[in-house]
Parts: sequence; C-alpha cells; structure tokens
Amino acid sequence: MDSLISAAAQALAAGDPLGALNRVALRDDPPALALRGIAMARLGETVRAKALLRQAARAFGPRAAMARARCVVAEAEIALAARDLSWPTKALAEARETLEQHGDRINAAYARSLEIRRMVLIGHLDDAERGLADLDPTPLQPAARTIYELIVAGLALRRLQTKAAQAALERAARTARQARSPELHAEIERLLGTLSAPAARLIQGAEQRLLRLDEVEALFRSDSLIIDACRLAVRQGGRIVPLARRPVLFALVRRLAEGTPDGVSRSQLIAAAFRGKEADESHRARLRVEIGRLRQLLKNIAEVSATRDGFVLTTQGGHGIVVLAQPIEDENAPVLACLADGEAWSSSGLALALGLSQRTVQRALDALALSGKVQSFGRGRAQRWTCPVVPAFATSLLLPAWSSLD
Repeated sequence: MDSLISAAAQALAAGDPLGALNRVALRDDPPALALRGIAMARLGETVRAKALLRQAARAFGPRAAMARARCVVAEAEIALAARDLSWPTKALAEARETLEQHGDRINAAYARSLEIRRMVLIGHLDDAERGLADLDPTPLQPAARTIYELIVAGLALRRLQTKAAQAALERAARTARQARSPELHAEIERLLGTLSAPAARLIQGAEQRLLRLDEVEALFRSDSLIIDACRLAVRQGGRIVPLARRPVLFALVRRLAEGTPDGVSRSQLIAAAFRGKEADESHRARLRVEIGRLRQLLKNIAEVSATRDGFVLTTQGGHGIVVLAQPIEDENAPVLACLADGEAWSSSGLALALGLSQRTVQRALDALALSGKVQSFGRGRAQRWTCPVVPAFATSLLLPAWSSLD
C-alpha cells in the first residue's frame, strides 16, 4: 500500500472524508476508487459513491476476491444508509462468506451486522435476534462495535425491552467515545430520547394519559385486556389476537372498549365500524355477523354480550379494559414512524419496511406532504422522503414487528 492510499485510509478512519479525497481524488487505481467511494458516501453523495465502489470492484478483478468483497460490503452499507432496502442481500451474504474464508473476521462480522440491521428495519425481529446470537462482536472496531450495540438497542426497543435497550445504549456511548464519531453520538442521543418520550396514549373510560415505553412495557405484563391501536391487536398477558387485516373488527372492539363498562349502542357501533350515519336493517344484519366473528376471535380472552340497546365488552377474569392509542392519531403514522429516524427514505424502501404496497405508501406520502409533515427531493428512482420535524414522541410501537403479531 503506497503512502497516499495509507494516508487517505487514515483520514477516513479519523472522520475526515475531505482529507481523504485530497489525497486520492485524481487517481483511478482500484484502492483509490474504493476510498473515493467511501469518502463520497460520508459526504452524502450516495449515487456517486456506489458507482465508484462498483468501478473499484470491477478493477480489482477476480484474483482480488477479498478486496472485491470489501467493496460489496461498503456498497451495502451505503444502500442501507440510503434506505435502499431492495439492494440484493445475496451479494452481501456471498461477500461475507468470502471474507470469512480469507480470514478477515472484522469485515465479515461487520457484513453480518449490516444484514441484521436490515432485518430490524423491515420488522423481521426473530431473524435479527438469531443473527445477533450468532454474531461475535469481539473483533469489531469501536465504530462498528457502537453500531452493533445500536442494533441491540433498536431491537430491544422494538421488543419493548427498555432495560436491555438502556444497557445497550450505555455500552454504545462508551465505544462511541473511543470512535470519536459525532454521527454515532447523535444516534445514541436520539435513541435515549426515545426512552423518555411519550410512546402511546392510555384510554380507560373517560380518562386519558400519555405513557413512556417502560410504562407500556409494564402494561403489557399486566392482566389488563389491551386494545392496542398502535399495532392493531388485542392483548392480554402473552396472548395476542392480531387484527391488522380485520379493520372492521378492530373498530368494533375499540369502540366497545371505550364504552366499558356501560356498553355501546348498535347505532354507535355501526357509525364506528361502517361509517354509516343512519343505521338501517342491512347495517344491523352486518353488525350481527361481525359481532359473531369478533366473539369467535376473542372467545379465550373476553366476552361480547348483547344488551337491550347494543353490546358490552367484558373480560373473563374481571380484569380491566384499556385502549392503547397513538400519541397523536394519524392514519399515516407508520410512515411517519419510519421517517422519524432522520434518514431519507425511498417509497420502495418504506413499502418494504412496512409490508405495504408501494401505491399505498405513495398515497400516504402525498397526503403527509400536503399537510407539511414530510418533504421530498430528487425525481424518479432518486426521489427520497424526509421528515422536516422529528415527531416529539417515541415511534417504536408504530413500526412493524411481524414475528410478534403474525
């Protein structure tokens, strides 16, 4: 390695991408192209960065398998930072295997951490946990070790394990001081703020109050029947009835929970579930059918009993009934929750992370843009969406966690 390449690499390690470019900007040999790509990524020029890394990988040739693999890992990191979640994961897995075969444990471990970060972003929490269990963070350098701890903290937050998240963030803060990275310190502060910010709104009868994540965690451990309007499910203890794909049934059970212990009239239930202003016989017939379906789903948790004017929701053990709602009600809250991480997302990345169609996500983005809650830059495939004002509440409950609800 010549002196300029070595100096450029040291400048990048010290967080000085401009210093690195000053040394290799006019060179087009493979190592210089790779360093230029990484430096451009640090400066936010992700499109140019990916092009340079691909050019470097081709220039290294088939004999330099380890160097090519490192370029693939760097490109994967850029794609993840740009929230390009459709980037081919098979290429990253193959690069990781190549690095392992050549004894590069540090970059192989970092490649695995990128795979796990993507799993967390798209809500594959079980897969992410298994990946973390198999990943040995010992060889990671301070910056990469900080990212590892941030992954652990992010996964714990999605699982509502606040003590584990706090411990991981404390470890991340220690390694971030060694890495001397302002970006990592900012991410740690953002996640620490999540722990103390309002995460949900508790509705019990006529009373309402905001809850932090640790209070939501305690509520989930209680015996209360919880109508979870953040993740569209009914919970009690360890039992979960997912209703994300049954919006009518969820609307009914939420309205019944809000009306306990007195019950809710048929006309109110029809208005809540079917948006009908005046109840006719067809609405009443449909209500009977949907109530029957709801009874079947909740038969081991709660009972829906008929009254003279409507229906009432009760628990089998006489436990309390509460509604856990979003801090601020917004039908597009999951999209805002993704954008709250401060990164620029593509609509395709949001669709993949939320498990929605790209058309649905685009409609949500258009509606949020009209209200000034999000903004975009770029055109076509290069268009990205950001949240100009980060929500003043925790968004963990609004993000998908397929493994816990499916």
